[in-house]
Amino acid sequence: MFIKKILFIIISLFIFSMVQADTVARVIKTTGDVLVKSTGQEDFATAVTPGMAINNGDHLKVGETGFAVLIYLDDKSVLKVRENSEFQFVETENTRTVDMKYGTIYNQVAKEGRDKAYRVQTPTSVASVKGTEFWALVSMSGIDQFMGTEGLFEVLNQISGQVVQVAAGQTAISNSLGNLMNAPTNPGALPEDPDPDTQTDTDTGDGETEDSTEPDSQDAPDSTPDQTPEPGQPETEVPEPDQPEEGVEGEPGPESAGRSFGMGLGIGSVTIDGQIYNQFALRPEFSFGKLGIGLDVVLYIDDKGNIREEEWDEASDFIDKFLYVRWAEKKDPFWFKLGALNSVTLGYGGLLSGYSNMMEFPSVRRIGVNMGVNMGKLGTELLLANVKDLARGGTLAGLRTTYKVSKTFPLTVGLNVIADLNQFSGLKDKDDDSYPDVFDDFVDDDKYFKDSDGDGIADEIDPDRDNNGYTDWIPGVMNDLGVDSITAAGMINDPFLTTIESRLKTDPFSTADVTARAFGFGFDLGYPVFQNKFIGLDVYTEFNHLQFPSTNSSGISYDGRKSTSGSGITIPGVRANILKSINLMVEYRIKQDYFVSGFFDQSYDLVRVLPFYDNDGNVKIRTRDMQLFADSTSSVNASGYFGSASADILNIASFSASYANMKADTVEFNSFFAQASINTDFIPKLSIASAYYMRNNDENPFDFGNPSENTILGYKLGYEVSKGVSLIWDFRQFYRDTGGEELEPVKMTTIETAFSF
Repeated sequence: MFIKKILFIIISLFIFSMVQADTVARVIKTTGDVLVKSTGQEDFATAVTPGMAINNGDHLKVGETGFAVLIYLDDKSVLKVRENSEFQFVETENTRTVDMKYGTIYNQVAKEGRDKAYRVQTPTSVASVKGTEFWALVSMSGIDQFMGTEGLFEVLNQISGQVVQVAAGQTAISNSLGNLMNAPTNPGALPEDPDPDTQTDTDTGDGETEDSTEPDSQDAPDSTPDQTPEPGQPETEVPEPDQPEEGVEGEPGPESAGRSFGMGLGIGSVTIDGQIYNQFALRPEFSFGKLGIGLDVVLYIDDKGNIREEEWDEASDFIDKFLYVRWAEKKDPFWFKLGALNSVTLGYGGLLSGYSNMMEFPSVRRIGVNMGVNMGKLGTELLLANVKDLARGGTLAGLRTTYKVSKTFPLTVGLNVIADLNQFSGLKDKDDDSYPDVFDDFVDDDKYFKDSDGDGIADEIDPDRDNNGYTDWIPGVMNDLGVDSITAAGMINDPFLTTIESRLKTDPFSTADVTARAFGFGFDLGYPVFQNKFIGLDVYTEFNHLQFPSTNSSGISYDGRKSTSGSGITIPGVRANILKSINLMVEYRIKQDYFVSGFFDQSYDLVRVLPFYDNDGNVKIRTRDMQLFADSTSSVNASGYFGSASADILNIASFSASYANMKADTVEFNSFFAQASINTDFIPKLSIASAYYMRNNDENPFDFGNPSENTILGYKLGYEVSKGVSLIWDFRQFYRDTGGEELEPVKMTTIETAFSF
């Protein structure tokens, strides 16, 4: 019954979208690169020609050297679209919307013969018009400009709710920070009309037929042919006119139309390495077109007024002051992001899903690299989780390559390769002496690492290493003279020297002695079954394989591991997007041997390698695979379902959740993740409200009273003291084995007063 209801909704939405695809405008003139993407198409594949019909829901894109002029059929309103522009035609019964993504458009809105409200909408602003002429300039950096040339119109900033009236000779400037202002128009900033000869026809009488709105017969054929090229045929561009239009070249594109700047100021407390510090932080963010830079300049001050020097004592520390540097978006030909990485997924997430290198921020600052190149049918994406780990033997690295067969048969083939080149580089080592802090008795001194008697003197320079009151060696001499000669000379008087080794610590675990690696590879196929403005439906399948090579033991701290491997298959997978606000995913999974879907997930850095205590009280370490596959039942073959859902509920709240259930004959593996946030615009004095909970690969992830090392939870709350000033509480918690009967919670709390400028 439930499936029938879903099918009914999908079919109804499809029929509704088809009914709505009516012709609303026609193209009068074009030059250069002008393309249209009709409802249901994934890419801009159709070249625009004069006389072409424009339907409700169509997207129009003008390239770097083109422009287009269009006329609405009912009221003769005219749109003049300049270079580097992209927008969508959206018509309802009572409203006509020009939905701009970026670019420059001159709107000549007819005063008569119009029965719909006219709006220009951007991600930041809405301009409502009754009958006027104005320019709309929309920058990708989040700055909108509306320049009035005739009449009066109203501009709304959707972030702050501010409204201004704009008259001829005035400019409204609106940005993504919620700011909106009205100022006199700078004459030099007014764009040049690319086609001054075409004007709005305001004299049309009521008795004029619809045919009279069409362009001349030689420009408008009776029927518009299908503009999609046949398979195997080269795509053609709109021919250039004999006389190119003036005033088109040399203008800035949408990326350079404006700049944005934001400043955050944080004052509060933070816990680093178990010590509480007062924090003073400046977090400016700059955006210059496609380039974005975020800084995190922080001073940590202890209870004695001393500034923590670890963040400022080396030249490399200044790199940490860059929170991120980004360029463009993933759909662009070239893009990258350096520094902080959040929610990185390769492909459909069978190997790497939702990875974040920020889980231990600010106590651990990682510098990640996520970049990609798109060249026609080919696409490539690269991930380096932390370039700092390269000096310690390796980091988590991933590479994805995709190939789309064609626009008419948009099957996408993907190949993923993932490798953690040294899982042990996840162990903290402050002095970089290869001895992790959990084993190092001198975490701030790279010369020493062992203190057997706990007297604060390293064994390498301690004459009485076992602290029994006798001198058992002479540092710097024993190696030259030998034990017998030194003893004979009366320099060593420990009568228990022959058994001293049993009272001394063995050399601790060193990352220089052993390396643990994890590898994964996979391939996937994906196909968009159905796409329109209301719903998108994709199907896919993927195969993934994990390999964990064997490693040798290293003293009592690491027992080594045997070689293990496993595979997973998803067939089928279904992914849907409904009304651009609801995302659904369902998969049927099959697991063989030692495999876990999404092995490299959001919590990976927290569980990459962990210490634990054995029955004798010795500290040992286990890599993530050793934790997950410690039980002999973990290698049994299993199958089951995975489902996830996320939604934006009327712009009031958003949530996402996922659940996986894998079963064998007598074994069951379950995973659960949930996250929710509230739009605080509707709640006075609340500036931030979000929470999350994650527990993967446990028998019962809903046993909240008995957490495991796979449990992570947190929340973030902000109380607005006054406008632009908030008190923010950021809390994270996970669990570790410290040798007791129960796991100990590790709590990370940051409290700060944040100022937004």
